[in-house]
Amino acid sequence: MGAATSPGPDRGPPSARKHASGVFISFEGGDGAGKSTQIATLADALREAGRDVVVSREPGGAPGAEAIRKLLVEGPADRWSPMAEALLMYAARADHLQRTILPALEAGAVVLTDRFADSTMAYQGLAGALGAATVERLHGLVVGTNDPDLTLILDLPPEEGLARAGARPGGGTESDGSGAGAESRFENKGAAYQGAVRAAFLKIAADNPDRCAVIDASGPAGEVAARIRAAVCARLPSLGPASPGLPPLGLPPSG
Repeated sequence: MGAATSPGPDRGPPSARKHASGVFISFEGGDGAGKSTQIATLADALREAGRDVVVSREPGGAPGAEAIRKLLVEGPADRWSPMAEALLMYAARADHLQRTILPALEAGAVVLTDRFADSTMAYQGLAGALGAATVERLHGLVVGTNDPDLTLILDLPPEEGLARAGARPGGGTESDGSGAGAESRFENKGAAYQGAVRAAFLKIAADNPDRCAVIDASGPAGEVAARIRAAVCARLPSLGPASPGLPPLGLPPSG
């Protein structure tokens, strides 16, 4: 699927970038890695700690972007070329940034998005063979310096991710094999493509170590959530309780 800050020179720690007073966290990874479940869990923990949280997704997250989403995630796997996919992704991302992400950051919220620009680099730029340079140019035009403060890459073997994706409502291929009508275009590109996507995300993480944290997404959801909270606390210590007396973000109690 797609959206992602590209590999390339590390963009530096959050303090070196400018967005307003909010915090921007993106979740990335292959299909079926459990991003939506983990975003909901982290959002609950942040709200308990007194934080204003905005949960969003890509493609989508704003009215125009949601209309473009249907073009991207439904229909046969070969519906679009990598270039067409990337252009559609960045058109949706421009709407998402301007209408949802940037206003929320200006208001001081924590923005959690299910995919952002790293997915475009992984799916279209690297696995889709469009090339990093082309995606970087689009990224500079649309996103500029508005990269996430932290990107959590949920890592899972592609065969396990595809099995999870096929088991969820609306997942997997349609009976005619087209995937039309279900949000399964990218799952339907097959295990080899998903393996290339996984390798691309790991390259992005290696090229951007200050921004990216790779999370082992295997095992029970509670264990994955604990790994995510540990990474968030280590990378963004400012996301403690908003005021005294509120529970810390911390790790969930054991047992």
